[in-house]
Amino acid sequence: MHHGRDQAFSAFMAARYPSLLRTAILLAGTDGSGAEDLVQEALLRTYRAWRRIGRAEAAEAYTRTTMVRLLAKNRRRRWNREVPAAALPEVPGPGHDEDVATALAVRALLRRLPPGQRAVLVLRFYHQLTERQIAEVLGCSVGTVKSRAARALTALRASGLLLAVPDRETGPG
Repeated sequence: MHHGRDQAFSAFMAARYPSLLRTAILLAGTDGSGAEDLVQEALLRTYRAWRRIGRAEAAEAYTRTTMVRLLAKNRRRRWNREVPAAALPEVPGPGHDEDVATALAVRALLRRLPPGQRAVLVLRFYHQLTERQIAEVLGCSVGTVKSRAARALTALRASGLLLAVPDRETGPG
């Protein structure tokens, strides 16, 4: 019956699950089963909408948007619980320990932010979405995206843990 859809969805899931899980960990500020629950709920909704979505590239954006919206709607769900940090799921390679240390520091920083600000930073800097695309995902104005990003970066700089990110490109003085 749904053989073609099942095959296409399975291929999408096999290829993109690790990336989607990393996004869930960053968005939810949690590890392990909470982030997995969030991805699985979003993937279930993606599967139901598969015929409408059509392509794997669109499916990834759809799943990511669904995760952001699920988090916004269901703050009390268990994927929002704090859990001690563990390593991001990665294949160890050169510089792996350093990468893991950086990832843990970034996640500790993100956890300090309200979910709306965290979502803006993850979508902007991890997924390289434009402010307009982020506004569509979050269902808010571009102005709201800009103000959340500015507040988040200000808070991270104030913590002393984000020194190297300039507000904008500045040429030589």
